[in-house]
Amino acid sequence: METELSRTLGIEHAIFGFTPFPAVAAALSRAGCFGVLGAVRYTAPDDLARDLDWMQEHTGGRPYGLDVVMPAKKVEGVTEADVEAMIPAGHREYVRSVLAKHGVPELAEGEASGWRITGWMEEVARSQLDVAFDYPIRLLANALGSPPPDVVARAHEHGVLVAALAGSARHARRHAEAGIDIVVAQGYEAGGHTGEIASMVLTPEVVDAVSPLPVLAAGGIGSGEQIAAGLALGAQGVWLGSIWLTTTEADLHSRALTAKLLAAGSGDTVRSRALTGKPARQLRTEWTDAWEDPAGPGPLPMPLQGLLVAEAVSRIQKYEIDPLLGTPVGQIVGRMNSERSVQQVVDELTRGFEKAVDRINGIAGRER
Repeated sequence: METELSRTLGIEHAIFGFTPFPAVAAALSRAGCFGVLGAVRYTAPDDLARDLDWMQEHTGGRPYGLDVVMPAKKVEGVTEADVEAMIPAGHREYVRSVLAKHGVPELAEGEASGWRITGWMEEVARSQLDVAFDYPIRLLANALGSPPPDVVARAHEHGVLVAALAGSARHARRHAEAGIDIVVAQGYEAGGHTGEIASMVLTPEVVDAVSPLPVLAAGGIGSGEQIAAGLALGAQGVWLGSIWLTTTEADLHSRALTAKLLAAGSGDTVRSRALTGKPARQLRTEWTDAWEDPAGPGPLPMPLQGLLVAEAVSRIQKYEIDPLLGTPVGQIVGRMNSERSVQQVVDELTRGFEKAVDRINGIAGRER
């Protein structure tokens, strides 16, 4: 499953695996793919350094990358407290009422909520890069588009390729103009923040828009046959995220959530603003339904919604309140019906890819 891009990076399979779990990223790299560690949860530089040290010890010298979250526009002089003060009292009361309806216990006294908006602030991402560039990362990806020009230049000075996600050909052209090396064409089916154009339409549009830059197909991909389709559409690899959530190396800290993912079908996700204020595909739950309820106040814009629900999400996850329990995940969740190791998933992907190639060669009347 080699392409020009995979050969440039020295990987056997043109599979780029995004994950928040170091063990998954390292296993991907050891399996001949390209592990990309999500950095958004590392608000303390020392924590990121600790896990990158671990990655160094467990990737077997194989290449890996880092995914950061850097907003396209920087807002000067605005603190987290300033943002907190913008949240209407009615929205806070609505959150309390939803949690009370489902009997969600409070956090222990002095216990902080896990996910905070600080992980989305530019200064946090820059502190992550100060750590990351001390390690031999080969790729820097930004989930919110093109990083600032000085970050792109700094990455290139370190010999690091820069990737950015795009949900339209227009976004992709902007990335190309900003000096990005790789464009990830993320279709509507993808988990997390995603746009409104499906992968089958988006991938060839982006390939044409930024040629000759390499493009990775993303969104709704979880089989070798789908990887073959992405490459047939002109991509030089695939970017997979959701499929790794139910691997044995993943650390969701919740058997109940793993069980929900394994039981979910492809129609059990929804694009909702309930988590961050921007449309993000996630499991449909009574929590996401509450934010679509016309009787409710509706979600706030980003970043207000993220701050508003941070503690609530932590409480739901800690106490595993099943009707409310969810996570960002793509429509490919319908194929995630058993727990397997990263290597087993990669083996299945490569076998499916080979079958697809053989099938097309047979249709074309030529032997492989």
